[in-house]
Amino acid sequence: MEQELAYSFHLGSDKNKSKIAKKTAKGNVSGTTSLSNNAIQNANDLSRVNKHNLRDYDNQRDLITTIYGTNDIVEDVKQVYLDEFEQARIEYNSKTRADRQVKDYFQKVCNSQNDIACEIIIELGDMDFWLDKDDEYRFKMTDVYNEQIQDLTKILPTFKIANATIHYDETSPHMHVIGIPVIDNCKRGMKKQVGKSQLFTKIILAEIQDKMRNACIKSYNKFYDVDSRLKTKQKGRNQDINVKEMGNYREFKRKLEQERKKLENANKQTKKIDNSSKDIVELLNSLKPMPFSKNNSQISNENIENIKDYIKDVIDVTKTVRSVNDLNLSIKEFEHASFEVEKENKSLKYQIELKDEEIKGLKKDLSAKEKIITKLREEKESLKAQLKKFKGFWHSLMSHFHKRITYDNDQNYKIVSDDIYKNGIFDDNDNEIANNIYRKVTIPTENKNNKLKKKNDFNLN
Repeated sequence: MEQELAYSFHLGSDKNKSKIAKKTAKGNVSGTTSLSNNAIQNANDLSRVNKHNLRDYDNQRDLITTIYGTNDIVEDVKQVYLDEFEQARIEYNSKTRADRQVKDYFQKVCNSQNDIACEIIIELGDMDFWLDKDDEYRFKMTDVYNEQIQDLTKILPTFKIANATIHYDETSPHMHVIGIPVIDNCKRGMKKQVGKSQLFTKIILAEIQDKMRNACIKSYNKFYDVDSRLKTKQKGRNQDINVKEMGNYREFKRKLEQERKKLENANKQTKKIDNSSKDIVELLNSLKPMPFSKNNSQISNENIENIKDYIKDVIDVTKTVRSVNDLNLSIKEFEHASFEVEKENKSLKYQIELKDEEIKGLKKDLSAKEKIITKLREEKESLKAQLKKFKGFWHSLMSHFHKRITYDNDQNYKIVSDDIYKNGIFDDNDNEIANNIYRKVTIPTENKNNKLKKKNDFNLN
């Protein structure tokens, strides 16, 4: 029977900015539901994409395959910016006055209202299709998605791919593609710029999706040696992969397969009972009537044992069928509960990521403030040293004037002292120290301390 596979090609968007959408998206850690604001609008968004796509928060990297780029999506994107825009930036700056020049185009776009990069999520096959597929079958999708990257490059050459990573740790193998939409011959600003809205119009996006759909099923049929086709494209279906399709159900599927085998055995037993039933019917039909009583029939001990065996088989099969049905029901309940737990765990991991980002930011702020405090302490010590030096200079100067005027009676110093006083350089206290033989040359703070000491001494007496 010919297989029909679903196909999803979704471009991340920032249209869901309402409070309800944000609240709903907060608990969705898959990063792929249509309610989330999964546009990459700044460096923080790009960092979160890096953590999610490369699974920095858990130990399942063996189920993550990067087929384009490196293990650092942030650096991959920055490298594309250098490769694509650096020459345009240099040319623009050569014709522009200094205060309007672009120092770092990546940073400039981060600070603007535009997306710095785009994320495309591609998925072939839904949860039902992949549920019973083993790892070998699943990992063969690497070849299919590799060709999808090549096809996307041909179909849309102005979308410069920075990184492409496949997730095998969820129900459906799907690929996250991070790239930069480049537009050329811009009339304002740099000649070459980032331009998501100009590149991905509704019409162009629909055309890209159709071409990528057809290319994907061809690649799948080639590598898997099958003749499958895609399910009919539904209107508005090119949305994010639903979170309900993002659980790990393979283990549940194996358990269900085990129970199905038990059910098959029960069916075999049922067939055996059907055959035995025919024998029992024939046995009953062949019973001879008892002498003197046409309403009663004779039955041998051997036939009695056959009937007992038949009844025992019926009881065993009934019990087996009942246990399998009960177990299937329990597994379905367990499956649902496990899915909820898994979703909650991923939500908690995502919240931890956000808290780690907050802590990281707070540490940076704390480090910056500690540097400021250290600098202020250094300035304080420098001011103290300068003040001490100034106090020493003042003490020497006043001592010199005091000696020359009061002891040596040098009139020249008297003239200079009066001139300095008149010009407001010496205050009343300075002038008195210089001219009064009975004053001691002490710094004003020392005078204050001496007065306080005398006052304390007086109180003690």
